[in-house]
Amino acid sequence: MKYSLEIKDEANLETIEAYLYYEGKRKGLGEEFLEHLDTYFDRIRANPKHFPKKRKPYREAFIKRFPFLIIYEIEKNKVIVYSVFNTWQNPDKKKK
Repeated sequence: MKYSLEIKDEANLETIEAYLYYEGKRKGLGEEFLEHLDTYFDRIRANPKHFPKKRKPYREAFIKRFPFLIIYEIEKNKVIVYSVFNTWQNPDKKKK
């Protein structure tokens, strides 16, 4: 069963900020980030319990190519993404 995906506004803003940052570094790198992120969203939707719970009920999917975590929880048949967190930031900023 594939789960539906809800991305909260904060996670969308973090994604846009990351896209703009990477595009500023190198043309096309922001697009690569978005494609990589979409791949992880597909993995999470297909098998949301694959990624570990770090702080119940939240799970974290570490993105290998870029220094980001996708922080989400599972509610019935829905995955709710709360943050696309830049791991180079202060860890105290991570969603609780």
